[in-house]
Amino acid sequence: MAGTVAERDALKIEDGHLNNSLGSPVQADVYFPRLIVPFCGHIKGGMRPGKKILVMGIVDLNPESFGISLTCGESEDPPADVAIELKAVFTDRQFVRNSCIAGEWGEEQSSIPYFPFIPDQPFRVEILCEHPRFRIFVDGHQLFDFYHRIETLSAIDTIKINGDLQLTKLG
Repeated sequence: MAGTVAERDALKIEDGHLNNSLGSPVQADVYFPRLIVPFCGHIKGGMRPGKKILVMGIVDLNPESFGISLTCGESEDPPADVAIELKAVFTDRQFVRNSCIAGEWGEEQSSIPYFPFIPDQPFRVEILCEHPRFRIFVDGHQLFDFYHRIETLSAIDTIKINGDLQLTKLG
């Protein structure tokens, strides 16, 4: 993408088009097709050590919260097991995580060195699956680890995203 750092940083989605700060269209391959929130998608082959999930988006202007969950299927009744639920809560400046197995939520974890999300700004969350844990990176910085509570990693085959954000890329 051409342009100065300031021009690249000033990208906004307006009326379904990606424009730079000067209002002219720019190359938008990474942003389309538009990903609709709430989002539910399949993780091909499920999770395994070494597999990484990438979520890129833009936080809404006045956010309350947004969530990213990796689940074992899409079932609502009975609810699918949640291997990890990440929830960014703006009022408390917390990035909480938990899991839900057989309908029972585990112990919530919330300690973080800093809150990485800024209203109306882009972000990049990477969830790296390792043998004993998920490693969570935000904008390239490791934020925390979450140790697996679900033994069969390959059963973790669905990603769900909801809340106050626009999705720009999943990978």
